[in-house]
Amino acid sequence: MKRALLLLALLAGPAFAVQPDEMLKDPTQEARARALSQQLRCLVCRNENIDDSDAQLARDLRLLLRERITAGDSDQQAMDFIVARYGEFVLLNPPARGANLVLWLAGPAALLGGGALAFAVMRRRSKAAEAAGLTEAEEARVQEILKG
Repeated sequence: MKRALLLLALLAGPAFAVQPDEMLKDPTQEARARALSQQLRCLVCRNENIDDSDAQLARDLRLLLRERITAGDSDQQAMDFIVARYGEFVLLNPPARGANLVLWLAGPAALLGGGALAFAVMRRRSKAAEAAGLTEAEEARVQEILKG
């Protein structure tokens, strides 16, 4: 029974989409391809790398990457080739420059803007509460009515 549970636990692990026919014969090149494919986004699955995706386009990208590596490209050359062909969107972590800089800065800017807005609203409310206070004559009249 324990062995069956252990076998099921091992089989329930993550299934990688890289097929045996895609793998390179040289283990060093295959390790490079695996490391690079972890940095490339599947254009069909969006937030999944091409190494884990079963989509046909992800398979094509894996094969293209392996072709570039076997052709003698460095890691940077292979990545540059794929980025030139598919755009920076194919990178899971695009660099913070150019048009991507707007995306990198939009989140913190929205957070700071929201904080400033919340501070302004809270400040305005506290000033309004202070301004709505009773004058001394009104306060005396209230006390007189309460004693009354």
